[in-house]
Formats: sequence, C-alpha cells, structure tokens
Amino acid sequence: MIVFDLKCGNAHVFEAWFGSSADYEAQRARQLIDCPLCGDGDIGKAAMAPAVPRKGDMVSALPKSNAMAELLAAQRQMEAKSDYVGGTFAAEARAMHDGTVAERPIYGEATRADALALVRDGVPVAPLPFRPLVTSDA
Repeated sequence: MIVFDLKCGNAHVFEAWFGSSADYEAQRARQLIDCPLCGDGDIGKAAMAPAVPRKGDMVSALPKSNAMAELLAAQRQMEAKSDYVGGTFAAEARAMHDGTVAERPIYGEATRADALALVRDGVPVAPLPFRPLVTSDA
C-alpha cells in the first residue's frame, strides 16, 4: 500500500491510500477520486515530505498498530454481510430506494456521475475506502 497527499481544484489537501502508483493513476483516469471536503473531482498529487525519523529515534518510527490488518478485517466482515453487484450498483441502490426491490446491504462500482445523482436524489450511499476483494457473484 502507498499513501499520497492529494489536492483538489479548490486547494484542499487530503491523504488517500492506494495499492500502488498504478492503482492511483487508474482511479484518477476513471474519475473515481473526489475531495472528501468539497466533492471536487479535479484531483492531483500534492507536494509530499518523506517521514524521516531522527537518528537514534528509530523505535518511535515503528507503527503503533496494524491499521491495515484492521481495515482488511473490517472489509472482509462488510463483504461477508453484503452482496456484490458490480457495475449495476447505481441501478440496484435506486431500485431499493424506490421500493421496487427488497432492501439489502450491497456494494459495487458506480461512475462519479451516477454516484452524485444518487446522492442528489437522496439515495443513502457512501464510498468505500478500498477496492472489493470479491469481484464476482461466484
């Protein structure tokens, strides 16, 4: 995993985690990254300073917890209790909101435009901070 400082067109700076630099580039190209403060999709990398510990202070530079393992455990738990609907997420969420299909926990992918339309129409959705582990109904 890699963390980048990102900056939106409104000059908000925020951190985001990616599996690799290629994952960041792919998500940026597909316009899947939005500013968490204002929703702006004009995202680029911000200047970053490396975290270099002082000499003799190496112990304090070690991670205090295994946050990534905790995030992975939470992801596995969420996915076990939800249905993966892939690219039909927006249609499924809207159908549940309209009452045409029974409500159930789902996750999947949506375009930025579809996600914004869902929010604008009052459909309760939220972005996940990770990519699905399961990507098929198999």
